[in-house]
Amino acid sequence: MRGRFWDNDPVAAGDERYVARHPDAVRADIRSWPTGRLLSVAARVVEGRFHEFLAARGLTHAGLIALHHAAEGRLPQRELAALCRVTDQTMSRTVEHLRRSGYVVKETDARDRRRTLIEVTAAGLRVLAEARRQERDSDGLFGELEDYAVFREQLIRLISAI
Repeated sequence: MRGRFWDNDPVAAGDERYVARHPDAVRADIRSWPTGRLLSVAARVVEGRFHEFLAARGLTHAGLIALHHAAEGRLPQRELAALCRVTDQTMSRTVEHLRRSGYVVKETDARDRRRTLIEVTAAGLRVLAEARRQERDSDGLFGELEDYAVFREQLIRLISAI
């Protein structure tokens, strides 16, 4: 019995580095790939590039999500955890990492000493803006996209439909 097409395929098996090391081999048969494989490989390649971008700035995916939500203004850590859909304990670790990196400050709420308030620093706003630019630039994370906004809307529709 033949195995699945991806059993011996380093790209489909999860090696996004294969794409970078063998661009001609990938280009040679990419049009024959099923759409699911295209999405899977694209996701791994973009995630790898994004991880490198974030790591170079002392950020994680979770930290970037927290910065995105906290950029709207100072808010309680528990509310930030709810917005990011993580536990209070997970958010506590994420906020501490962001604080050590200089991207947020945290303080005790003067009106309720049990609450911790989180506020993004100027450095946090700069790194968030840089990440957003990197996402949209043609030489950024997604490479050449004809229309970033349309691509984004298509992804939203796809995920929402599932």
